[in-house]
Amino acid sequence: MASSDSKLPLKPIPGSYGLPFFGPMSDRHDYFYNQGRDKFFAERIKKYNSTVIRTNMPPGPFISSNPRVIALLDGVSFPILFDNSKVDKRDVLDGTFMPSTSFTGGYRACAFQDTTEPSHALLKRFYLNFLASKHETFLPLFRNNLSDHFSDLEDKLAGKSGKASFNSSVGSATFNFLFRLLSDKDPSETIIGSDGPSLVQTWLAAQLAPLATLGLPRIFNYVEDFLIRSIPFPAWTVKSSYKKLYEGLSTAGTAILDEAERVGIKRDEACHNLVFMLSFNAQGGLVNQFPILIKWLGLAGEGLHKQLAEEIRTVVKDEGGVSLRALDQMTLTKSVVYEVLRIEPAVPFQYAKAREDLVVESHDAAYEIKKGEMIFGYQPFATKDPKIFENAEDFVAHRFLGHDGEKLLRHVLWSNGPQTEEPTPDDKQCPAKNLVVLMCRLYLVEFFLRYDTFTFDFKPVVLGPDVTIKSLAKASSF
Repeated sequence: MASSDSKLPLKPIPGSYGLPFFGPMSDRHDYFYNQGRDKFFAERIKKYNSTVIRTNMPPGPFISSNPRVIALLDGVSFPILFDNSKVDKRDVLDGTFMPSTSFTGGYRACAFQDTTEPSHALLKRFYLNFLASKHETFLPLFRNNLSDHFSDLEDKLAGKSGKASFNSSVGSATFNFLFRLLSDKDPSETIIGSDGPSLVQTWLAAQLAPLATLGLPRIFNYVEDFLIRSIPFPAWTVKSSYKKLYEGLSTAGTAILDEAERVGIKRDEACHNLVFMLSFNAQGGLVNQFPILIKWLGLAGEGLHKQLAEEIRTVVKDEGGVSLRALDQMTLTKSVVYEVLRIEPAVPFQYAKAREDLVVESHDAAYEIKKGEMIFGYQPFATKDPKIFENAEDFVAHRFLGHDGEKLLRHVLWSNGPQTEEPTPDDKQCPAKNLVVLMCRLYLVEFFLRYDTFTFDFKPVVLGPDVTIKSLAKASSF
């Protein structure tokens, strides 16, 4: 029996899984079509008067054998998902199902491994050491790719359509940066050519399709649901895309693969893991994160743009250029990035299984979870918890300024861990956590060194917003 020293009342977890097959199907249609993601959870919080509930999560029948989860929907209960002494992360990256290892050369990538598996620590330490060795490379390499990105946007705006796809442009810049970081070569020098982003997108779509909806007219909902959630897409449908990514990194990344062998990782296993990290973890996350950054920056308006431009240009002028030291002094820029990561994390879901009987606490009650039960966390509800963040639903650019603001960073959880903690080989926190924050801050710096403001449109798509840039106002002073 789980025990707790909590003085909160111990309550049974409310909610219902419904009848086999019919309950999961009903919840799935509510989640995707009848209510939508946020309303799906909000309605259940209201119905059961609890932020810890039982429900089913997609994809359900027939892809997932057990869609039942205990959902954590507040900022107090959610962090138990980071306690690896209490939860098991084996094969739960994508939730209640796992894509075939045929997508990854027959290997279970590090992201699917639990911290108790010996190969997890070996691979994670390899990633962390590699990133540390590239510390001096990040700024010049990413700045170079951003220069190409901004030139591309300007060329598109000057073209016949008078607008530019932000997602496509930044996706190419991001992939080129990541590939060169890993291999010291441009993907155009390999079999990948300029197709990197589309190859990744194709490979990801086949695995993650059961977790998405295309937003088609209502009349097509049941057709879509049947087509993408009856059976998984087989890996052979995207074999050629993955083969190009693998061969490109295998031929260009000889140095990093040599190092992997030196520390005891099989060359083939290392390459498959690096392709997964490049494509799923890094490219897959950043092609959502940058559009999210631009979306919230655009919605905030010219007033914030002016403040950011003033801070960035002043610091760069005083420091004599863009450097890590200069970036560290840009407090508003840092706060804006943290606020974007808080209000709309690129990866909103977290899953784990209870290692043992345990007790989880919300703000006002405690709940018992049995060993082996699946725990699900919906991060946007945790990081927009109104009992933790004032005006939690609003984008507040200055939220993380000053001592009180910095104290709130422990509730920013986008990296599979608190912002105040650092990844280690023995946890599941994103090894590139600091690099992602740095890239977002550097994006804002490079943007406002070039431009005063911009106009844009966006629309929700399968993952994150699809952003179209309509105009860029060149910097009036610097």
